[in-house]
Formats: sequence, structure tokens, C-alpha cells
Amino acid sequence: MGNFPYSIVGFDLDGTLCDTAWDLGVALNRTLELAGRPTFGLDEVRRFIGGGTGQMLRGALDATGGYDPADVPAMQAQLFGFYEEAIAVHSRLYPGGAEMLDALAARGVTIAVATNKREDFAVKLLGELGLSARFATVIGGDTLGPGKAKPAPDMLLEMVRRCGGGRAAFVGDTTFDIGAARAAALPVVAVSFGFNDRPVHDLGADAVINHFDELVPTLERIG
Repeated sequence: MGNFPYSIVGFDLDGTLCDTAWDLGVALNRTLELAGRPTFGLDEVRRFIGGGTGQMLRGALDATGGYDPADVPAMQAQLFGFYEEAIAVHSRLYPGGAEMLDALAARGVTIAVATNKREDFAVKLLGELGLSARFATVIGGDTLGPGKAKPAPDMLLEMVRRCGGGRAAFVGDTTFDIGAARAAALPVVAVSFGFNDRPVHDLGADAVINHFDELVPTLERIG
């Protein structure tokens, strides 16, 4: 186990580690309903996810007639409230996720989360799913302040620092993740089962996996 090429592996959360679309979609639709806007089916909601909860809301508002920026903070507060009260009703690890995390831990890998989701939401979700102890650190889109969320490299650089340094790789599902990894000079694996905002093979990752049982051998190959 000691010859694994990476001492740190970081993960995006929404659409990478966990399928959170249903819980996010319920909160989004409740917010849109209050504003008299059309709502979205589960598959439609997925296209708005990836840049954080606020960006999800703005994308949905754009798609339902546009918005006045002055109206967004109050609507975002409503969405956050709806989401916080039902954050893990339907959200789950993707298939093979627990076994994959076990396999990385068995190889001595330090595992982290770097997500554009608000840090308190990420921590709450992982806690409610019983996953908190698996991760050395959780960095959210608001952790480092404005302008530091993915696709900027800052979150991933901070992830490596918090995890003690060493060779690191990242796993994600969108252009935000691949862009951040490229900017931080980290190898990156894309998952095809996430909230891909482009065709997965067009994201520019070093490799693509279709199931979590492929991750460890893929990291060994690209490392």
C-alpha cells in the first residue's frame, strides 16, 4: 500500500462524492415558487449545480425570466433556509463511494473536501451522512473569502497545506473543479456520473471514471 502515488486526494462534494440534486432541487423549487417562477424537474436542476448554491439560484432565475440583482440576497436567504432544514433527506454517496474512501484510507491517503458549497452546509451534510470522520479538512466556497472559490486555485492550495503537503490529486465533475486543479497544478480526475456542465470528456481532466471502483487504479495509472 505504501507505493500509492498520492498522499492527498481531494474531492468536490456536490455531484462528485454525493448526489445532492434532489435536496438542492427541493430548496430551489420552493424558493422559485415563492417568487411566482416556474419550477424544475430533477434532471433540469442538475444543470444549475456546480458553482455554489448562490450561483445555482442565479442560473435558475436567469432561465425563468431574469432577475434584479437587488432581489437576490433575500431569495438566496430563503433558499439557504429551505436547504438547511432538509439538507440530507435524499443526498447520498454515489455507488462505490464508501468502498473507495476505505481503499484510499487503507493506502494512507489523507482525504479532503473542497467544494463551492458554503462551508457550514458542507460540514452539516457530511455530518448528517455520517462521513465527517473520513475527511481531514472541509473547505467551502466561502472559507477563504470572496474571489477564492473554484475555479481559482486557492481552495486546492489551502487543501494541500492543511493536509500537510505532499503529492495531491483532485476529483471533480465540472469546469469549476478542473479549472481549479489546473490552476493549482494538480492532476484531476472527472466523474461521468456527476453534474457535468460540459460533456465529461470535454472537461479537460487527466482521466474520466464511470464508477468509484475505477478511482484508485486510475490514480495509480496517472500518478
